[in-house]
Amino acid sequence: MSAIAEIAHRGHARRRLRIDGWRWGGRIFLVFMLLYTALPMVWMLITSIKSGFAAMQFPPQWWPDQPTLASYQKLLDPQNSVGQDFLRFFWNSLFVSTTTTILSVIVAVPAAYAFSRFTFPGRNFLFFAVLLRNMFPAVIFLVPLFILMRAIGLVNTHGSLVLTYLTFGLPLAIWLLKGFYDNIPVQLEQAARIDGATRFQAFFLIVMPLSAPGIIATAIYSFIGAWNEYIYAYTFLSKNEQLTLPVGIQRFFSENTTDFPGLMAASFMMSVPVVVLFLVLQRYFVRALTEGAVKH
Repeated sequence: MSAIAEIAHRGHARRRLRIDGWRWGGRIFLVFMLLYTALPMVWMLITSIKSGFAAMQFPPQWWPDQPTLASYQKLLDPQNSVGQDFLRFFWNSLFVSTTTTILSVIVAVPAAYAFSRFTFPGRNFLFFAVLLRNMFPAVIFLVPLFILMRAIGLVNTHGSLVLTYLTFGLPLAIWLLKGFYDNIPVQLEQAARIDGATRFQAFFLIVMPLSAPGIIATAIYSFIGAWNEYIYAYTFLSKNEQLTLPVGIQRFFSENTTDFPGLMAASFMMSVPVVVLFLVLQRYFVRALTEGAVKH
């Protein structure tokens, strides 16, 4: 091997070593972030299968000597008061979140299409105005919305939460969907109309299927936002039969004792619908996040 070839070989080996170093560094960082984000969930799950005494031990047990599913059995047993409350709170959260999601999609789909396809006076101003609410923290709207809901008689009803969650979720939903509609060529709709379809038919038969990932991502976003919301549910609802899960699981706290295994089991059960929903629809969600990065 000549001297020049040997120098080139050494340079290539150094570049290769540097690339491998960055690659392994990236993998180690990702593993660290995975452990960092998963640890609270793992600890919550482990605590939920401990007895009350084991959960209070110090130093804490990483794995209980006698794991038990008693907390889950108590939560899912409709014969005792804890189970009755938990199942009622779960149903209330499911009803409010599902209703909010359906209404959010029904309103956001045509609104985003109108912003994407039609030109009308004040269009740009209205489009940016829908995001004005998201520029302020949600808590500053708490008192005005409570006064409004009390004036129209919706306090202590799930309707107050649905209307409130719609005001939070719709702006971003409209923005997300408009980006999808902008990337769908208008020529596809024009071709459908030349073939005899009305604008309504062209929208449902051409635009809706192509924008399905965006609609599903919007639905996931609306559902998760409504499912996890606490402060408005805590303020608007005071009757036990109306409470949602984020507020209802406070019942595991009392003045003198706290049922930590029960609290962790309820928290884990609360996360199950969101995790299942995300696992089932994750490919649509990821596609929705990356779709806007490519101009067609």
